Amino acid sequence: MVRFERSVLCSGVVILVCLCGPAAAQPKVELLWPDGAPGAKGQAEGDKPTLTVYLPSQDKATGAAVVICPGGGYGALAVDHEGHQIGQWLNSFGVAGFIVKYRHRNSGAGYGHPAPIQDAQRAVRTVRSRATEWDVDPSRIGILGFSAGGHLASTAATHFNESFCEPRDAIDRVSCRPDFAVLVYPVISFTEPFTHTGSRTNLLGPNADPALIEKFSNEKQATPQTPPTFLFHTWEDTGVPAENSIAFYLALRKANVPAEMHIFLKGQHGIGLGQNRGAASAWPGLCAKWMEESGFLKGKP
Repeated sequence: MVRFERSVLCSGVVILVCLCGPAAAQPKVELLWPDGAPGAKGQAEGDKPTLTVYLPSQDKATGAAVVICPGGGYGALAVDHEGHQIGQWLNSFGVAGFIVKYRHRNSGAGYGHPAPIQDAQRAVRTVRSRATEWDVDPSRIGILGFSAGGHLASTAATHFNESFCEPRDAIDRVSCRPDFAVLVYPVISFTEPFTHTGSRTNLLGPNADPALIEKFSNEKQATPQTPPTFLFHTWEDTGVPAENSIAFYLALRKANVPAEMHIFLKGQHGIGLGQNRGAASAWPGLCAKWMEESGFLKGKP
């Protein structure tokens, strides 16, 4: 059974926030690279990154879209509570959701950098290039990530001017800059003591070049061109401490990038939408309000 939480946006619009349960219709799954991903090491399922498409009903659709990056320490993907449930939640207030099943250390033949960011950038480009087909506004495409997926999303938000593979087709020549970012208990820094070392090792390897570690400490990469960002974390999170979100928020503020951050007292790492988790369960509604206030839910173009 699907369960919803009632939430009211600042404009007075009432939305129903999906908390759990199956989707109304089976989402479509597509290969990101039908002819094979760059650097593919095999032909197993894990060697083939995909995009799972959750489209809202036509009567609700706002034209906004979000690419979803589940967490998993760059060694797995939490595709249910940080993927499918998020697509359903976004659909509940008219936003199209696109789950990117990106390559990682334990997928297929095993992948580190640059495979995850190749897949995330390709996902943003795919949604933008097919905006008309999916009835979305190409100027309102965001990226949302959890934990290590939050690191990937923050990488997409700060390294969009860099290409990590040679263009193969017209999709690869479309802009991969997200128009906004939502980072949920994200890994951000790879240099500070509060980093998640497992994510760093899975992505960059155990003996990574210090310059690469610095480069993907994304609190050091924020610029005025970084997109507006919403951040959620909890004080209780010991897996990925809240200092990660705080560091990125301060970097965004220094760069004069609009940002909103919520740090709740209670809540372990990995709570997803946070249903039945006390005050932290408010974050989905707060995020929807932020999207509305920021103009991302303004209606179809």
